[in-house]
Parts: sequence; structure tokens; C-alpha cells
Amino acid sequence: MSLFNLTYKKIKLKNGLEVIFYKDSSLPIAAVNIWYKVGSANERKGKTGLAHLFEHMMFQGSENVPKEMHFKYIQEAGGILNGSTSFDRTNYYEKLPSNAIEIPLWLESDRMGFLLNALDEEKLENQKSVVINERLERYDNQPYGLAWEIIVKNLFPENHPYSWPTIGFKEDIESFTLEDVKNFFKSFYSPSNATLVVAGDINETEALNLIEKYFGEIPSYETPDPPAAVDFQLSENIFIEHMDNVQLPRLYLAFPTVKSYEPKDAEFEILSDILSGSKNSRLNKRLVFDEQIAQDVSAFQFSGKYGGMFMIISTAKPGVEISELKKKIFEELYSISLNGVSDKELIKTRNGIKSNFIASMQNLDNIADHLNHYNFYLNEPNSFEWDINRYMSVEKENIKDICNELLNKNYLELNIIPKGI
Repeated sequence: MSLFNLTYKKIKLKNGLEVIFYKDSSLPIAAVNIWYKVGSANERKGKTGLAHLFEHMMFQGSENVPKEMHFKYIQEAGGILNGSTSFDRTNYYEKLPSNAIEIPLWLESDRMGFLLNALDEEKLENQKSVVINERLERYDNQPYGLAWEIIVKNLFPENHPYSWPTIGFKEDIESFTLEDVKNFFKSFYSPSNATLVVAGDINETEALNLIEKYFGEIPSYETPDPPAAVDFQLSENIFIEHMDNVQLPRLYLAFPTVKSYEPKDAEFEILSDILSGSKNSRLNKRLVFDEQIAQDVSAFQFSGKYGGMFMIISTAKPGVEISELKKKIFEELYSISLNGVSDKELIKTRNGIKSNFIASMQNLDNIADHLNHYNFYLNEPNSFEWDINRYMSVEKENIKDICNELLNKNYLELNIIPKGI
């Protein structure tokens, strides 16, 4: 059997909750990983940041679990836990000794089914303050911290589900009412809008009995339709200059591209690695080491359920103009579009991707999250082999073509300039 071909079982409870089991008895540990199909893309203008706020609210206690005790119960059992929010989904996860598997199942069910009765103004105001402080720390007061927000706000069309940051806008967070929060919960935190993965050293029958016990009676709400994912291109190049409390200028280039797992998604990822994935990658070697005009340079393909973009970011050395960085970056792109890449570059990138993929599968947390990830985007949890083959099948000509395509696109350019220059 291939290393990348995992055996799993997927069932659906009567209330619509999807459950995925993956058995691995190599270590006496288990992972519980739940994805709610709600992220900032499911919000609307004027009410941004609700999905991220819920990542915090869901740790504030539910009807049968006192505030902050979710952490205490898991940690006292020898486990770890956390949550995260993206444009597309909200995720909560626990990993702990497998003989304690009942604890996270009970905790997750209590906040899925019995959170509303424990929500009050005091908890809401407390977490609004926490999120606003997080926003100040990570965005408003962080050097270059507003770059992502500026890019998504201006690259994606108005009202596109990715045209605001996941953390939300400060004035929106401040305006949340208890009614807003309760309505959002009823809209999206429903069994029929969630997938639960239970992985590791488990007995599937016993685990299913526990899941039926704790989740089976939770009623499902009607979930709103997903946002529309309209493909778009820029009609012209967009240039933005933003003054910030930074020491050095930084260049951001953002090109609209493809959604998750669409054709060309893998090609863009491979191109990003060839450009900046290692010290010897094209942009790193030229800008940072050979010509020493950049402090750093990176490229990456971001792709989600409703859109994607290819980004190149570079910080100038003291005394270097952003225009010089931009010129050299485009020279490298033109070089690839004309001459392609070498066998060595493509093999190195493929091997690196495969190596990282194998390394990630040594961790039960990652496997559980991958199962949820593939189920969400592809409706097939066991897409490991299909996924890695996307990269292994990319040829040099594909990279040349994708670079040509990039150079024929309009793009957004953001310059962050130190105040006082």
C-alpha cells in the first residue's frame, strides 16, 4: 500500500454531522479535529471578524463547561489543544492519550450544542477587547502589519468574500452585539455544517458510540448559502503607497490566480519555490546574496475556496529603491518565461515538496487536519496521493507557461515606505 493512501471510514449522523475515523495504533494517542464550514468569507461587510471572534468565544465555556476549563480538562489529561480561523473554515483540535478520548468529544459537543445559554454580555465584551488588542498587536501596530489587509481590500472586487481580513475591521468588532453573535452561531455552528475527525489509537465502535451519545441529539440549524465565488481579473495595474513606522521600504506584488486545487494551482506553488524556496532559489540568490539589494524575498501561492493570488514580497536594503527590486524580480520572471527552468530546479522543488509532505504525515495532528482539509475542499478525505501527484506531474514546460501567464496579468503593487522619507 502506498504511504500516501490512507484507509478511513466516513459516516453521517442523523443530524447531518459528518464523522471521519482513521485508525493508527502505532502510538497510544488520539486526535480530535473538527472543521466548521465557516470562515471570514461567510461574513458580510459591516460585520467582519465574527468567525475569528468565535474562535475565542468557543473557549469561554459552555453550559456544562466553566470558562477556561476546556484548556484545563485537556491539559490535565496530558493533551494539547487549540483553534484557528481562515477565510474558509474554523478549526478546533485536541491531541491526548487515547484512553482519554471521551474528554474532547464531550467538550466539543458541549460547545456545539450548548454554547448559547452560556453566552453573556460580559464574555462578549471581554473577548471583543481581546480581539481588538490582538488586532492592534498583529496588524495596526506591527511593522508592515496592514499590508495583507490593504492587498485583499484592493485586489479582490468589492464584496468579494476575501476582500476583508479574517480578524475583521476594528469598528466592526466594536459594534458586535450579543444578538449578532447568537445569530452567527445559529447560522453556522450546526452539526450539519461540521466534520469531525477522530484519528489514532481508537476503537471505532466505541468512538462512534461516544459520538452518538454526545453529538447525536444536537439539532441542526439551516445554514445560509455559501458566498458566490466569481472569477475575476484586474482591468489595470493597481499601485498603492502606504507610509508606515518601518525602517526599510518593502515591495508587495499580488497577481490574481486560481482557487484551491484548480488546474495550475500546483504549478504556481512550484514556481514560488523555484523563485524563493531556498538560499539558492532564483530571487534569493540574486537579490539577497549576489547583488545584496534586498534584506529578504519570498513568493507564495495563496489559494482558497473562493479565489487565489500569487504574491512576491521583498524588503529593500538601506539606500535601495523599491523600483530596483521590482525591476530585478520581473527580469527573473521574464527569464523563466523565455528560457524555462532547469531539470535540477524542478527536481529539487519536487523532492522538497515530497519530503515535507512525508514529514507532515509523521504527525497525527497533521493527518487528522489533512483528512478534514481534503474532505472540505475535495469531498474525499483520502486525497493524499492525488495531491502529491499534482506536483510530481508538473513539467518544465508547465512552469514556463505559468510564468508567461503571470506576466500577461494585471497586478497590484503595494509599496510600504518609512514615514519621513
